[in-house]
This record gives sequence, structure tokens and C-alpha cells, in this order.
Amino acid sequence: MARPLKRRPPPLTAEQIQARVLHRDGLILVIDKPAGLAVHAGPSGAPNLEECFDDLRYGLPRPPALAHRLDADTAGVLALGRHPKALAKLGRLFSGRDTEKTYWAVVEGSPPADEGVFDMPLLKVNTRSGWSVKVSDKGQPSVTRYKVLGRAPGMTWLELKPETGRTHQIRVHCAAAGCPVIADRLYGRALPDSQLHLQSHGIVLPLSKSKPPIVVTAPPPAHMLAALKACGFSPGPSPTP
Repeated sequence: MARPLKRRPPPLTAEQIQARVLHRDGLILVIDKPAGLAVHAGPSGAPNLEECFDDLRYGLPRPPALAHRLDADTAGVLALGRHPKALAKLGRLFSGRDTEKTYWAVVEGSPPADEGVFDMPLLKVNTRSGWSVKVSDKGQPSVTRYKVLGRAPGMTWLELKPETGRTHQIRVHCAAAGCPVIADRLYGRALPDSQLHLQSHGIVLPLSKSKPPIVVTAPPPAHMLAALKACGFSPGPSPTP
């Protein structure tokens, strides 16, 4: 008789994932996703964040579920629905573009202005080595607003607010504008011992018409701190409005 397959332990312990909870109420959880960990299972079978969700039940009969996605290499704010009704509500918010997402990035070089809009249609293309996204007239409309928050020699700290939610949108827009995100192995250049300098920094969720929106921000990840400080960031109140 075959032995049952032994389930591998989650990539984060219960204490580690619970320490990353930024907001919790009866409907949702907002967590601080670590860089380098996929949010859900993929073809490679590598560890993923969903394997940790059982430790985020907080007394409910089922684990929470993803309300949206982040790239494996991107750190920061990620919203989860705690039950089907909450998940449906979040789905409507995200599909209706009623949420506001703010990202921080440190990029190589500099964008064309201190503040502006990247308005470039994006197309997902399949290749022999996998898939990627490129700017193309055949692509879907894609808009990202950006603002320079600080500078250092050879790099710039940006606040970015995507108005559409295309795959790899911020990474491709920055690269196409001549300022790829630092350590972007797909659209810029890979750097040894360095992770992608892109963070989902904050989110605004108008869950109730009778209550103020839920506003959540995440602290910058450790791997971005040196570049952010070089660009003028100092720990304390966030400059994000």
C-alpha cells in the first residue's frame, strides 16, 4: 500500500506570516508579501504564499483567498478576502478600478520628467523560453502615473500609481521609458545578489459607503532600503499622500 505523500511545510511559519498582517477585520486581511515568493502555485511547483494561508484563518472555517495578484519578485501590500462574500466584494472593487494602488520603485537613470504619465498599450507575448510583455499598438490600453520622490547618482525613487492592472505593467512602462526598475531580470538587467526594487507600497479600499476607506501601507522591504536612503528616504512618516 502506497504511503500518503507528506505535505511540505509552508515557506513561512505561522508566526512569520502572522507578523506580516498589516490590517485585519471581519471581511479582509492585508498582508506584507515578501519579495521572491509567488502568491500562488505555478507549473514549477515552487513554494508559494497560498501555502501559508491556513495560518491566517483567525477562527474562521476556511483560509482567506487572494483578491488580486503581485509578481513573485514584487514585495508589499496584498489584499485577501476572508470569506466568499468578502472576496466577491473585493473582486468588484478591483475590476471596477475603485481601489487606489501606490507602488514605490527605485529605477536606473531617470524618467523624462519629475511627474507624468506612462500611457503605452501592453501586449503579452509567448516565446520558446516563456512569456513576457511588450509595448505594442496591438496591446491593451495601459496607464501608469508617476512622480519622482528622490534622486541619487544613476538612480531615481519613484511613486507609481497604475490606473490599469496589466501584467508587469509598471516594470514594462519604466523600461520602455528608459528607466528600468533596478534588478529587473526580465526588462532591465539582473544584478548579482540583488532583488527587484519594486514594492506595492499602499492601497486604498473603499469597502463601505458609510465608512471611510481602508488605507494600508507597508514598510519598505529590507533589500530596497539602501537605494531608497541614497535617494533621500528616511524612516518615519511616509511622503505618500
